[in-house]
Amino acid sequence: MTDETPAGQVADAVSGNWVDVLAPEAARPYLRLSRADRPIGTWLLLIPCWWGLGAAVLFQGAFSFLHLWIAIGCAMGAWLMRGAGCTWNDITDRNYDGMVERTRSRPIPSGQVTVLQAVLWMGAQALLAFLILLTFNGAAIWLGLASLVIVAIYPFAKRFTWWPQVFL
Repeated sequence: MTDETPAGQVADAVSGNWVDVLAPEAARPYLRLSRADRPIGTWLLLIPCWWGLGAAVLFQGAFSFLHLWIAIGCAMGAWLMRGAGCTWNDITDRNYDGMVERTRSRPIPSGQVTVLQAVLWMGAQALLAFLILLTFNGAAIWLGLASLVIVAIYPFAKRFTWWPQVFL
């Protein structure tokens, strides 16, 4: 943690973000694990979902309650799975994050949460996302489950390539 970083705040987070200002104190380390203060990852998951949904609505020529649920379910699922993926990343990188100035203030290396707490948080996010996924059709369920392989591999790809995002 740098001298300019307030206690608990992650060094590479924008100062005054909603997690550090508005979230309940007890929830902040978990929201930091999920990178809830940085929405770009959620948008990168969500926009293709909404784009596909929009194409389906145009093809069908009508918007229904089912389409509304899919839009909401995709939004919640994207937020939850992005959070679970970031938590997984921090769990797998915990021994490295403490050695890097930019990441040493993250919740696990800084001691804000234990590895067990992080695993339980990741599991809760993944379980909620899975329950949402089960409301979709079979193809979406299989694609959602298959994408877990990519999420699981990503943190380890950083150890053997300069381009780990290729795996995403």
